[in-house]
Amino acid sequence: MKQYAYIIFIAIFIFSCNKEKKTVSEQKQITIAEKIANAHGYENWDKVYQINFTFNVDRDTTHFERSWQWKPKTNTVIMISKQDTISYNRSHIDSTNLKTDQTFINDKYWLFAPFNLVWDKGTTISEPIKEEAPISKKELYKITLTYNNEGGYTPGDAYDFYYGDDFLIKEWVYRKGNAEEPSLITSWENYQDFNGIKIALEHKKLEENWNLNFTNVKVTLEE
Repeated sequence: MKQYAYIIFIAIFIFSCNKEKKTVSEQKQITIAEKIANAHGYENWDKVYQINFTFNVDRDTTHFERSWQWKPKTNTVIMISKQDTISYNRSHIDSTNLKTDQTFINDKYWLFAPFNLVWDKGTTISEPIKEEAPISKKELYKITLTYNNEGGYTPGDAYDFYYGDDFLIKEWVYRKGNAEEPSLITSWENYQDFNGIKIALEHKKLEENWNLNFTNVKVTLEE
């Protein structure tokens, strides 16, 4: 009887060890892209029912804005601007709503670029390195997201993401067509938490009176 109990104990011990090793192994398989996305609340994305936001660009004395309502689970989108209100479904893109969808993808990308690291297909992501960030001049981690030359609205483009030990994006560089010279460099700042989704509300250029920012942000969760 004692020998039988001893065998059961050994079996349980081995099972526990294997389970622990599997858990550690699974943790090691989390990619840098996933760590960055999760730091911005990606693990809460499945709970999201609707996103509302206004995309603004303030440059010198000029102001531009357009507002969006997006239900990601049904892919329904409403754009509200001074000129028009347009409603469509992203599952059925045609010539009548193609331009609106391109605009939506642009604005949504600024809002959720950390999630696009795991959402988008046809991309390559470099290994992280430490490098001086272009705006703050601080030493940060950098990864580069590059899109392939086929499909999508920005084929061949590249983005350099600069992030800290907390995996939150601090700055980024957009390089059209993966050119060496930057097409755009901005900060990622004024982070706020919306029902578990962390969003940088402001993006500024160095030494320019330019601010791409978000207002009227609301993240509605499923009941």
